[in-house]
Amino acid sequence: MPKTATYLFCVIAAARRPRVPAKTRPLPGLGPVRILDVDGGTYLVVADAPLSRYSEDAINRGLADLEWVSRAAVAHESVIESFVDETAILPMKLFTIFTSDARALEHIARQRTRIASLVKRVANNQEWGVRLVLDRTAAQRASASAIGKRRTAAIAGASGAAYLTRKKAQRDAAVELASRARDIVAGLYDRLEARAKLAKRRAASELPVKGGPLLLDAAFLVPKARAASFKSLAAREARGLSRQGYAMTVTGPWPPYTFVQE
Repeated sequence: MPKTATYLFCVIAAARRPRVPAKTRPLPGLGPVRILDVDGGTYLVVADAPLSRYSEDAINRGLADLEWVSRAAVAHESVIESFVDETAILPMKLFTIFTSDARALEHIARQRTRIASLVKRVANNQEWGVRLVLDRTAAQRASASAIGKRRTAAIAGASGAAYLTRKKAQRDAAVELASRARDIVAGLYDRLEARAKLAKRRAASELPVKGGPLLLDAAFLVPKARAASFKSLAAREARGLSRQGYAMTVTGPWPPYTFVQE
């Protein structure tokens, strides 16, 4: 009975056989990362997985330990990301394991049509992530300034019904801020999408994150040839938005995690 299985990290399309970067470190307990040849131009990134630690039962037990799962996920993605400069990468899910190299190759052979379609979609492209967070206080200050000092002064100086006036002003400001935020997010997404081959926006409205609600969580599949242009545009957008009370972060380049999902 075999004592090891084959752990599959990703499928790679490349003009020449990839080399495993020297500092690549797999999940704890796995053997060294190695390359399997599928056919000319297609390769698998794999490692030997001892069944004592990576059998189905062992993994199911481990899934109850969130720390263990988190460490495994970080190591899994680290291996995939070490090949980010290859022509195309198709990342596999965490704990994609076959009984042998032969089984892994057979599985990929059965998926040839699908794999060819995904490679065509992501070849020579990389994923970039963009998140936009609202700092309500800073954005309200910027919005009040845009409305104009005269209106602000009139509200502040109202007498008699000052309390109700202030309350109405606060409600109006909140509505205006929400409307403005929607316009800002839509415009930002459209401008970045124009520099990308594909884009996907995840539902993010009012998700709690450090600093304020997350208004935009998006992924952009950007041709490598346009990466510098995309980064420059994103940097300009971030600077402009920071003055309006929005914090924008850009991450990447990543393997096309988002764009190989169907």
